[in-house]
Amino acid sequence: MRALAVLGVAGLAVLGTPTIASAHVSAQPSEFTQGGRATFAFRVPNERDNAGTIKLEVTLPQDTPLTSVRTKPLPGWKAEAVKGKLDKPVTVGGKEITEAFRTITWTADPGVKIGINEYQEFFVALGTLPEGKDKLELPAKQTYENGEVVDWSQSTGADGKEPEHPAPALKLAPKKAAQDDHGHGASNTGTETHEASASTSSDQTARYLGGAGLAVGALGLGFGVGAILRSRRKA
Repeated sequence: MRALAVLGVAGLAVLGTPTIASAHVSAQPSEFTQGGRATFAFRVPNERDNAGTIKLEVTLPQDTPLTSVRTKPLPGWKAEAVKGKLDKPVTVGGKEITEAFRTITWTADPGVKIGINEYQEFFVALGTLPEGKDKLELPAKQTYENGEVVDWSQSTGADGKEPEHPAPALKLAPKKAAQDDHGHGASNTGTETHEASASTSSDQTARYLGGAGLAVGALGLGFGVGAILRSRRKA
């Protein structure tokens, strides 16, 4: 019984351990389909022990411009998406585009910041994602309240080694590959697959814990009945 109790506590401790935010600005989730839309969050951890983060500026691509940018309201933060004219018109989805979104900036209200050992997520919906391109980099600048600016804009090298300050990026799968994979590839929203996986994992965990509880209960009942019978025999 003591061994079972120890194992149960250890299992609950593992299940209850939160996931630590990544140590750099990243896109979560990060896999989508070419030509579709992407709904995700820029995850921004505060890496300084003497200052909080008060601003995030993301630069959007101009060679493959995005025709739609929407931000999700976040209390305490002001979001601004800025448009500008393109150097050369670009055709996207059969339409000629002469201007596109250039930047998205989130600025904290007075007294608001991402504190020490904290992180924040800034949600966006982008479209239309470029076709014929397997990766979309979205360089970002993180500004701290002491004036320090960290530039997250480095590309991953040919050797695949992550640079010191990697740019947030989206992995783009071709439409055909995504369709042939029957749901195992990238999705346009990036949420359905993650929610389904989380639900399945939760159901399995609940079954395992329920089964373990029944087993422990059955053992306890058996020990109790045995004790009663022994006491009656002695009497």
